[in-house]
Amino acid sequence: MFKRSLLNSDTQLNRLSYYEASAQRPAPAPTLQEDLQADVLVVGGGFAGLSAALEMAQRGLSVVLLEADRIGSGASGRNGGQAIVGYASGQEPFEQQLGAADARRAWDLSVEAVELIERRIGAHGIDCDWRRGYVYVADRPAKLRALREEANALQAHGIDCEWAEGEAVRGFIDSPRYVAAAREQRSGHLHPLKYALGLARAAQVAGVRIFERSPVTHLQRGDTLVARTAGGQVRARFGVLAGNCMLPEFGPAVAPEIAPRIMPVGTYIIGTAPLEPALCERLIPGCAAVCDNNFVLDYFRFSADHRMLFGGRVSYTTMTPPRLKEVMTARMVQVFPQLQGVPVEYVWGGFVDISMNRAPDFGRLGDNLYYLQGFSGHGVALTGLAGQLVAEAVAGQAGRFDLFARLRHQAFPGGPWLRTPSLALGMLWYRVRDLTG
Repeated sequence: MFKRSLLNSDTQLNRLSYYEASAQRPAPAPTLQEDLQADVLVVGGGFAGLSAALEMAQRGLSVVLLEADRIGSGASGRNGGQAIVGYASGQEPFEQQLGAADARRAWDLSVEAVELIERRIGAHGIDCDWRRGYVYVADRPAKLRALREEANALQAHGIDCEWAEGEAVRGFIDSPRYVAAAREQRSGHLHPLKYALGLARAAQVAGVRIFERSPVTHLQRGDTLVARTAGGQVRARFGVLAGNCMLPEFGPAVAPEIAPRIMPVGTYIIGTAPLEPALCERLIPGCAAVCDNNFVLDYFRFSADHRMLFGGRVSYTTMTPPRLKEVMTARMVQVFPQLQGVPVEYVWGGFVDISMNRAPDFGRLGDNLYYLQGFSGHGVALTGLAGQLVAEAVAGQAGRFDLFARLRHQAFPGGPWLRTPSLALGMLWYRVRDLTG
């Protein structure tokens, strides 16, 4: 019941996705219909799985990647496209669990994750509308102090950050909604589906065998891993689980012990008709990506063809919110009254994964099975880094991977039946906090 509602909701909304409409998908990869042997099995065809597959193939390993649907059909192909330094959790879990020195190493790796995107785009000729520039905003005085602390932390970590408040905010974003803003040039944004498809092409050139519409129905562990699908199987020395928010769908067959540590959260975006380029530059000078600092946040940016892509409505159940287009449009107009009456041509969304503490959850199940999950809204950058780190670990250099593997994570409370309503109630409390300051 849960699997059907989650997968079908993703598929239905993706039919209205601007990303799907503006990217050129290749012909589908084959469905697995044979028995294969490989050095590495990768489960999941999003950023994390593709990155891991590419990195390991470049190290000379034979790799088979199994994707339950199409490449980039999950969170990687329909997210906000914002590649951000830092972590959704902030630095606190790293500092508390790892100490100051390793927490700083983790921060530096988050910056490297953004740089890695740019290197891969250049190395593999990926046309994905990559652009630098990021603006953080606060929409009330109670949030200004927290934003100032965040800007100071960015400066302390070596990220040059411009500050504005009051009327000066209009120099960063022409909106009456915000009382303060901070702007930096290390983070950026891209077309996520084009980037995913580019990673897939690069992986195939490197020798990765990709199979779409091939969900794993059973995973046998041991010195040799055996992954079975409806039409075949793959035997491998090593495995990487990169299903992220879809892992609970197949958890009983693949990794029941880690599936309870993440939750699927619905997030939604609208895309307007193309706007005049001069208007886009006036509303967000430099066409940076923007995000507020509420717990239940708004995030938005302009596409390469000058559409406003506005996201922020979230759902902590498996149900798509009602009147999604109307509600999202009203939120957009609150931010930019200048867009009143502009046609909205696309509405899409789906599920991303979050962990309890919003820190990434990487680790091992035995000696030869790795998992990557819990990106919690920062996956555009961190997934690519995760793939690189797991490839290093498989190659025998696990130091950077183990920095993250040392983080402790808890299961969401309530068990399989109560954890979704429990989380929904918790998020209602945070929404009230946002509204009341």
